[in-house]
Amino acid sequence: MGDDSEWMKLPIDQKCEHKLWKARLNGYEEALKLFQKIDDEKSPEWSKYLGLIKKFVTDSNAVAQLKGLEAALAYVENAHVAGKTTGEVASGVVTKVFNQPKARAKELGLDICLMYIEIEKGEAVQEELLKGLDNKNPKIIVACIETLRKALSEFGSKIISLKPIIKVLPKLFESREKAVRDEAKLLAVEIYRWIRDALRPPLQNINSVQLKELEEEWVKVSSAAPKQTRFLRSQQELKAKFEQQQAVGGDADGGDDDEEEAVPQVDAYELLEAVEILSKLPKDFYEKIEAKKWQERKEALEAVEVLVKNPKLESGDYADLVKVLKKVVGKDTNVMLVALAAKCLAGLATGLRKKFGQYAGHVVPTILEKFKEKKPQVVQALQEAIDAIFLTTTLQNISEDVLAVMDNKNPTIKQQTSLFIARSFRHCTPSTLPKSLLKPFCAALLKHINDSAPEVRDAGFEALGTALKVAGEKAVNPFLADVDKLKLDRIKECAEKVELVYGKKTGGAAEKKEGKPVTGKTPAVSGPGGDKETKDAATKPGSLKKAPTAKSGGPPKKGKPAAATGMGGAGAKGKKGPETKEIFESELSIEVCEEKAAAVLPASCIQQLDSGNWKERLACMEEFQKAVELMERSEMPCQALVRMLAKKPGWKETNFQVMQMKLHIVALIAQKGNFSKTSAQVVLDGLVDKVGDVKCGSNAKEAMTAIAEACQLPWTAEQVVAMAFSQKNPKNQSETLNWLSNAIKEFGFSGLNVKAFISNVKTALAATNPAVRTSAITLLGVMYLYVGPPLRMFFEDEKPALLSQIDAEFEKMQGQTAPAPTRGISRHSGGSGDDGEEEEQEDVVNDVVDLLPRTDIGDKITAELVSKIGDKNWKIRKEGLDEVTSIINDAKFIQPNIGELPAALKSRLNDSNKILVQQTLSILQQLATAMGPNIKQHVKNLGIPVITVLGDSKNNVRAAALATVNAWAEQTGMKEWLEGEDLSAELKKENPFLRQELLGWLAEKLPTLRSVPSDLLLCVPHLYSCLEDRNGDVRKKAQDALPFFMMHLGFEKMAKATGKLKPTSKDQVLAMLEKAKANMPAKPAPPAKASSRAVGGAPPAKFQPASALAEDSGSNTMESKPDAKKAKAGGPSSKAKGVQGKKVLSKPNLKEDDDKSGPIFIIVPNGKEQRMKDEKGLKVLKWNFTTPRDEYIEQLKTQMSSCVAKWLQDEMFHADFQHHNKALAVMIEHLESEKDGVISCLDLILKWLTLRFFDTNTSVLMKTLEYLKLLFNLLSQEEYHLTENEASSFIPYLILKVGEPKDVIRKDVRAILNRMCLIYPASKMFTFIMEGTKSKNSKQRAECLEELGCLVESYGMNVCQPTPGKALKEMATHIGDRDNTVRNAALNTIVTVYNVHGDQVFKLIGNLSDKDMSMLEERIKRSAKRPSAAPVRQVEEKPQRTQNISANASMLRKGPAEDMSSKLNQNRNMGSHSETAHTVPREFQLDLDEIENDNGAVRCEMPALVQHKLDDIFEPVLIPEPKIRSVSPHFDDMHSSIASTINFVISQVASGDINTSIKGLAQLFQIESLAREASTGVLKDLMHGLITLLLDSRVEDLDKGVQVIRSVNLLVLKVLEKSDQTNMLSALLVLLQDSLLATASSPKFSELVMKCLWRMVRVLPETVNSINLDRILLDVHIFLKAFPKEKLKQCKNWVPMRTLKTLLHSLCKLKGPKILDHLTMIENKNESDLEAYLYRILKYSMDQSGSKSDKDTEKGASCIEEKASKAKVSDILAEIFKKIGSKENTKEGLAELYEYKKKYSDADIEPFLKNSSQFFQSYVERGLRLIETEREGKGSIAGSTGISSQIEGTCVPASTHTVSSSIGNTNGEEVGPSVYLERLKILRQRCGLDNAKQEDRPPVTSLLSKPAVPTVASSTDMLHSKLSQLRESREQYQHLDLDSNQTHSSGLGTTLASPSSAAANIDDLKKRLERIKSSRK
Repeated sequence: MGDDSEWMKLPIDQKCEHKLWKARLNGYEEALKLFQKIDDEKSPEWSKYLGLIKKFVTDSNAVAQLKGLEAALAYVENAHVAGKTTGEVASGVVTKVFNQPKARAKELGLDICLMYIEIEKGEAVQEELLKGLDNKNPKIIVACIETLRKALSEFGSKIISLKPIIKVLPKLFESREKAVRDEAKLLAVEIYRWIRDALRPPLQNINSVQLKELEEEWVKVSSAAPKQTRFLRSQQELKAKFEQQQAVGGDADGGDDDEEEAVPQVDAYELLEAVEILSKLPKDFYEKIEAKKWQERKEALEAVEVLVKNPKLESGDYADLVKVLKKVVGKDTNVMLVALAAKCLAGLATGLRKKFGQYAGHVVPTILEKFKEKKPQVVQALQEAIDAIFLTTTLQNISEDVLAVMDNKNPTIKQQTSLFIARSFRHCTPSTLPKSLLKPFCAALLKHINDSAPEVRDAGFEALGTALKVAGEKAVNPFLADVDKLKLDRIKECAEKVELVYGKKTGGAAEKKEGKPVTGKTPAVSGPGGDKETKDAATKPGSLKKAPTAKSGGPPKKGKPAAATGMGGAGAKGKKGPETKEIFESELSIEVCEEKAAAVLPASCIQQLDSGNWKERLACMEEFQKAVELMERSEMPCQALVRMLAKKPGWKETNFQVMQMKLHIVALIAQKGNFSKTSAQVVLDGLVDKVGDVKCGSNAKEAMTAIAEACQLPWTAEQVVAMAFSQKNPKNQSETLNWLSNAIKEFGFSGLNVKAFISNVKTALAATNPAVRTSAITLLGVMYLYVGPPLRMFFEDEKPALLSQIDAEFEKMQGQTAPAPTRGISRHSGGSGDDGEEEEQEDVVNDVVDLLPRTDIGDKITAELVSKIGDKNWKIRKEGLDEVTSIINDAKFIQPNIGELPAALKSRLNDSNKILVQQTLSILQQLATAMGPNIKQHVKNLGIPVITVLGDSKNNVRAAALATVNAWAEQTGMKEWLEGEDLSAELKKENPFLRQELLGWLAEKLPTLRSVPSDLLLCVPHLYSCLEDRNGDVRKKAQDALPFFMMHLGFEKMAKATGKLKPTSKDQVLAMLEKAKANMPAKPAPPAKASSRAVGGAPPAKFQPASALAEDSGSNTMESKPDAKKAKAGGPSSKAKGVQGKKVLSKPNLKEDDDKSGPIFIIVPNGKEQRMKDEKGLKVLKWNFTTPRDEYIEQLKTQMSSCVAKWLQDEMFHADFQHHNKALAVMIEHLESEKDGVISCLDLILKWLTLRFFDTNTSVLMKTLEYLKLLFNLLSQEEYHLTENEASSFIPYLILKVGEPKDVIRKDVRAILNRMCLIYPASKMFTFIMEGTKSKNSKQRAECLEELGCLVESYGMNVCQPTPGKALKEMATHIGDRDNTVRNAALNTIVTVYNVHGDQVFKLIGNLSDKDMSMLEERIKRSAKRPSAAPVRQVEEKPQRTQNISANASMLRKGPAEDMSSKLNQNRNMGSHSETAHTVPREFQLDLDEIENDNGAVRCEMPALVQHKLDDIFEPVLIPEPKIRSVSPHFDDMHSSIASTINFVISQVASGDINTSIKGLAQLFQIESLAREASTGVLKDLMHGLITLLLDSRVEDLDKGVQVIRSVNLLVLKVLEKSDQTNMLSALLVLLQDSLLATASSPKFSELVMKCLWRMVRVLPETVNSINLDRILLDVHIFLKAFPKEKLKQCKNWVPMRTLKTLLHSLCKLKGPKILDHLTMIENKNESDLEAYLYRILKYSMDQSGSKSDKDTEKGASCIEEKASKAKVSDILAEIFKKIGSKENTKEGLAELYEYKKKYSDADIEPFLKNSSQFFQSYVERGLRLIETEREGKGSIAGSTGISSQIEGTCVPASTHTVSSSIGNTNGEEVGPSVYLERLKILRQRCGLDNAKQEDRPPVTSLLSKPAVPTVASSTDMLHSKLSQLRESREQYQHLDLDSNQTHSSGLGTTLASPSSAAANIDDLKKRLERIKSSRK
């Protein structure tokens, strides 16, 4: 129990991690209670358990696990942070809980998963569950399926995405486990509940029995729509609603909306995988399809047919394929092929859906014209094709083509087209079949129903019937005005039979639109009584038919007041219901009229009508008037009455009083009676005749107006104008036109036949009478109000004088809005006028545009023109574009057929020549105006590419593109642009220009729309990424657009779309959404009565911009917009508009006031990283130039816009230098206060300063340098390190200034360069300065050379890059410079190097001319000091930092610190040396630099004796301990970016603690990509350092010396293995050469280098292909040159040569004769010993090829005999030993040696063994003994025969030193490993490990032995346990009775003994391993 009490005291979280299960169980119980207790979901207590929850669910003890699961469930339910644990816990549940036998555990696991879904983590859970389906354990699979099913049944298909589940279903049905199959079946049934038949296609290929079972189950599924029963945290309102309904018991009426909410309709197509087919087309497809033989063409088509059978196709460029298929359909003579091609097109359309839309326009006319074929199978194929194509596009887009074909003479074509239209209409709804479309189709179909061919008539009736059914009578009746009753009945009969595709939906749609006036179309049923019926219609699927018919049946009964209201708005335009009967009122004979009139008029009145006395006539008229006034409408026989009035004298009445009266009565009758057109025709002629009369004119006009009101203005006007111009009286003509002008204003423009008017107006304009002309012009002015600029197009060929008058009139009208109609609506019901009118306005405009005579330019777009536009030469391309411009100009208005032009223009939009891009844009603008609304069909293939141009970097190109897009949008409306994924794809592109322009455009257009396609939702994710874009303008535009997106999509949808964002982004975006919600404008309402002025206002606003093309009307657009806004004042949007307007105005003023407060640098998170990424990915220009060009400055300006205060940026980029000075002054002022801001924008600041270096003004330059000094001081205080990007874009330009003629500037620049070394590695500075020495400016060369000298003096030879040798050679070239100062500088620099490095300088410099050499020697004699042991950092050059730096000084800022001494200073200051410490006089201070750099050879220089106060000496001496940072447990969190991780590794490598250092290096070489970066030079230095360390006897004396050596040993292995093999081999060869040449080098050193080489040779077979052999052979060649044969003979040691030859042998063996091709890098091969040697080897191996093949040991003897006969004994033995030395053939070699010794017992192998290591010798002897015992049948020897195997067995790798750190691919600056290795070098030097050269020291350990236990990359948290293991293993080593010397001596030969050698008997090893393990435990 004692133990219990131990853990009982622990806190809960520690109990949960305890190793005792009881403790954990108790911990879980307490945690559960705690979790249920905490109220605050954001309590900090939750965070403690974040890392533990996974352990809760994966506990190894089943009892504890159950409790853990309960606790975890409570945690997930209550904790705010629980979402962070989703992935790991869900995967824990899947792998460790679902396989438990206890049902309770599984239940809890399932609950946890569902709870995660509830807290909005559905995607992550689903991902883990789907991974679980791949598990091998069927239990887990079953549980995962069950969880998915449960989740789907509770949360529904909106939250659980079905596509990935359906994808894996078929695989689950194939499982061998019945349980899995059964569970899969249940899941399939559940999915079916939600998506019904959409599940069938994906499952069609499963086993037929299973499918049958499923079908049976599916039948049982209830037909009620499923509902979500469990809700996400964000769906609480829904939840409340649901619970409320449950409480009421069943659905309340809210249920309907929910139902729509709950079950999104799933399209089977969405669930399918898209297939890519373009690449699978036969290679010769395009040739075959053009072949002469029809069989070949058929083959080609069949291949396509197979491919297009895939139900869903990947989108791509199908233009060519469609083109050839279209050609086959249109031109092929073989009808079979036509049918086949049609099938292919149908397949393409079905598979691509909307994506096929862009090709539809090209194909439809061809198919329709092909309907002339009679063969049923062809017709059927064509029908299927055109139906499939119709579904990919809209009726609007293909209407032009279809209408064009309807006039075809061929009856079959007419019939099939009508049938196609009928089928198409079925897919339409009232909103997709607007009046503008119905009108032309009905007109064409009316011709068809009067056709002579019965089949054409039938088809026409069917089409009209369908239209009637879809759009409703109200919409269609006006177009059927002239159809007789029989035909009308036939149409209605057809309408009854039609089955609509959207059956129920049409009703639903109608209902919705009634409720919210979203679209401009009125629903099928309307009027005040209509509302209710519509609602019913929505619920009963069939009732849609009933409603309209019931209505139209009502009104004709005359006399009921209902007639007026009942027909509702049908009278809004077209003919009113009752009149549809009366229009055909037959003319009555005069007798009948008299009878009817007599019945209603007094007898006296009728008698006096034609009295000769005017007074009697007048009295008669008065009575007539009274009678009319008292008559009821239904009783008034209008025709009879007007005929009475027209009776002689009729309109020839001479007395004006009688005439006035008569005209007044006509007006009365028209107003009060049911006045028909027949009656009107009786009087109109007379009215027109009197309209010009001075006395009666006004009465005539009044009567005409009354008639117009009764019979509709369009008809009346047409009659009146025709009559006026058929007679000669100019007065009548001008007055008629004046009346018409007025009437239009009163009645509105709807329905007027513009074309007829225009021809009459033209006649009037040509009249001689000026009054007529004036009236005509006035009429045009009124028409202009309604029609807008297109009206002028009709009169462009008038005389200039007249045209100018017309223009003047139009000018007057500009900015005015058309008045709202006041007449013609008196009989409309209140219910319907609103929607109709707006539509009318559009109709008017469309009518006008439709009337324009359009030219077909298709034939002018020739292939030649298209090829011109695509020519390589830009001039020819320009010619082509010019031609297009002139074609369009000449045609003015064109038909939509423009052939191949779209594709040609599209490719010009990304022309490299921007002028051509602009020209193309202006052509497209022109095209939009010329083609009018028909341009719609080109939006996808031409409009969207224009949007892409908005991303152009040039301002003017963007402006042109925007103008073009606007011109198009005016013609097409916005719907086409917003449909599909194109717009969202554009917004996805991360181009700041494109994003800001596009968002700006959307923000302008969206508020004007009343409804948008649902595809707008696709833009939302990209809108969110724009909100966080690093460009300020993009962010601003995105914020501006946000409210308008929300206005259409609603807050809920927008908020839901944030689900996929990162948590931090999500919070920010949600906050912005809330803000936008407040500013959200209301949708523009349909113009209501109050705001009816808007009706007039809208169209001019809409058409205004188009006029910008005709004349310069920049102002018009501006003027009309506010007008339109004012007009809307009545509508609900006005308020929001006003608010926004205010905001916009107030902003600039605000700016002025608090202009310059606030930070000048704005910190943009990750801004700098992103900029670097962009520059790296070449998204922006690299900062590299000789003089800065404009685009660099523009780019910098753009980048700065988001992070520099606007006013400061204006100063910075001002043209005047004084503003630059001002900006610098401000920056200096804010430097201290805005450190973080400066650092976050440092790259931009430095770039801007480089621009200042190119200014000629000295004051700016001085100020810049002053700022730089302060800046670098600040950066070094902040311990910032420049990134590569910052350095490379700044240092080269700073170095340019070193060559300034002014001394003071040069001095400043040098000072800045000095300071830079504190924040940027000196060795890298060296490279930049070295570049500077190549300048043409001699001052710059001299200064750079001096600076190089300073660097070497301060930092030692290691700063010389790439290698000291190369650097010095480069410097030495300047000794011969023309300029004296440069010569001196070069000599001084080399003298400085000599002072540091001694005589080796001469060797490094190489050959100099005699003159230069003598100068140098002279200078060295004169001024050289004795080389010091190690360079001491000069104090004055780098002042010691004295302030105490807090220990956590922002770690993350540290860049790659190569400058070690700054590190040391920092460590020093971390000690207690602060300024307050008492100061000790200089002479008695510890010279820390000296001590740190001490490496044994201390030079003593005695200081001169001075008298001192000696009291201070007795103060205790403070020797600061070097601080070593241990690895923080939060290592991964802290180092989130590569740069910082690498910096961390470097800080480890540079650590004073050797363990940390080795660990860091191991880590570097863990990462293959980094390891491979190491260059030869770096690897050479690294290996030199490591081997020196291995040989250093002092390491032994360390506390854990043995382990250190073992670690280094392992590290060497890792370096050999992971580095680039070419660089490694090369480095080793150079190292070997150097070690042999150096007199001081120890032989042990060379030996270890050779072992490394053997190791490399051993793995050559695997690596040879990745090695650059040319380089290796060059190195060997250089080696052989350095050691010619003569020199070798003097050498005692011949092993190096053998090593080299072994390498060559192996290469020859692997490459054969090809090896000779790799001598390319050797200059004169013939002089090289290498070539001769290779020839020798190859020749020898050719001779040996026979013997090489027998590898069996038994045959060994015979091989040897053969060899003996051919070669000298020594060669044979050399060959054998080579085999023993190689990894693969070692056994074979030993066997051969054994045979050889047996055969030639006197053979002396001693010389071969003598020079090898002790280890190798013992290995060979042991091997021979072993073979002997085997051959003699003694069996294998158990136990180990030598020490080495023990070492092999027990050498546990010290893997502690490899820390695996997670280096995620974040956007840090990547730094090449060379930098790190460079650091290591400095470290080595500091630790004095380079120079240990004890020659007699025995080797320490088996350097390259292959470890018997595999290395494990341990992570930081395993560090301590590993260390303790090591300690134990060390003790154990001491137990083994091994004399350490023995161990050493046997250490260094293992390379040759591979672990597979016979000696290392496997069993023996196993036993030994067991021993080690047991002793560890």
